[in-house]
This record gives sequence, structure tokens and C-alpha cells, in this order.
Amino acid sequence: MTILPILAEGAAPAGGGGGIGMFVPMILIMVMFYFILIRPQRKQQKQQEEMRKNIGKGDKVVSIGGIHGLVTGHTDRTVSVKVADGLSIKFDRSAIASIDHKGGSQDNDTEEESSENDESEES
Repeated sequence: MTILPILAEGAAPAGGGGGIGMFVPMILIMVMFYFILIRPQRKQQKQQEEMRKNIGKGDKVVSIGGIHGLVTGHTDRTVSVKVADGLSIKFDRSAIASIDHKGGSQDNDTEEESSENDESEES
């Protein structure tokens, strides 16, 4: 003797037309991921690329390794950065993390003055 579920007369098994309704929440989640994660990341990448294209001589830059310096020259792929008197390092453009377009010697003078003030305060 086999035991089979007995259906009431006229009752149909459940689950016939719910296939599309199951995909709607997944599609909404993917759309949310796009607007929350993917779109802002692409926007930031475009801004970084534009920043690196606009590197010019005299700009103060910071590399992704944390090296600060002054741009002394550039090509399509590389940037020459002066980090000390007589010391220049070549970086790929992709290795530049940020740029201060002001550059110039005014910032260097104020940094030197502030470090001299710090030294005099310590004495």
C-alpha cells in the first residue's frame, strides 16, 4: 500500500505562475548595487584619470607610496618628481595619488619657516 497525498477535488498544486515574481527582488537588488557601489566608483576613476592627465610642470604631487615632490617634467606615461635638491624620481602617471596645482615655492618657504619655529620652540 502506497501513501499518496490526497488532493481535494478541484484543487491544483501550488507554484504554477510565481517564477517571474521571484526575480523582481533580485533585479531590484542589482539595480541598488549599481547606484550605490559601481556608479560612484566609476565616477571616481574618471576623476582620477582626468587629474593625472592634467599634471603640469611645477605641480606638487603625492605618490601612492606617500612620496611628496614637485613635478619637473612629464611624458605620456611618466612624471619626473623632484623630492630633494639634486634628487629626481620618475613615476608612472598611475602612481600619482593627488596633485596640488598651486605648487610653487611659497608653500616650501612656509614649511621651512614652520619647521624652524618648531625647532626654536623646542630649545
